[in-house]
Amino acid sequence: MPTMARTMWPARPRPPEELENERVSSAIRTDFILSAEIMAIALSTVATLSIWMQGATLVVVGVLMTVLVYGAVALIVKADDVGASLARRADGVSRAVGRALVLGMPGFLKGLSFVGMVAMLWVGGGIVVHGLHELGVHAPEEIIQRVAGALTPNVAVLGPVVHWAVGAALSAVEGLAIGAAVDPLARHVLVPLWKRLRPAPRAAA
Repeated sequence: MPTMARTMWPARPRPPEELENERVSSAIRTDFILSAEIMAIALSTVATLSIWMQGATLVVVGVLMTVLVYGAVALIVKADDVGASLARRADGVSRAVGRALVLGMPGFLKGLSFVGMVAMLWVGGGIVVHGLHELGVHAPEEIIQRVAGALTPNVAVLGPVVHWAVGAALSAVEGLAIGAAVDPLARHVLVPLWKRLRPAPRAAA
């Protein structure tokens, strides 16, 4: 009976504040993962330097990531508010730009979400492949290099580009496979455990 009721009656419209909070939370979560991956890549490039140089490098990369990435996220999240403000102006150009921002942001955010997902899969898969290689498990990296080499044309300019693209695509596939294997563990074990261990929010006085 509850299932039939949910099917017959449409879902309650969600308030704009809830949708915006969900969008901001998703953007922050995605950028946090990408930031961690970029920090790991930065650390791997200076692994042979002194501990002080490694620390200074991570500080610089962290500051740049905070300013550039999260600054860009803040601009993107508030772009529709800016568009709505411009659309209410009397100037025809401002009104047209505002309407374009408001109407275009949903599609832009969907495309950006897809690009971010692919980037996370590619970078995360590459980190896992490189890490396994450093730990003595050479098969994944050797397979990727062998397939990329077989599909790379013998052209001076195009060859390296194709080799990189194939390697990145295969790393993304591996990242997707690892994510598919880890997702049930995170969803059914880690998330419920975190909810149990997290302290309950205090009631407002």
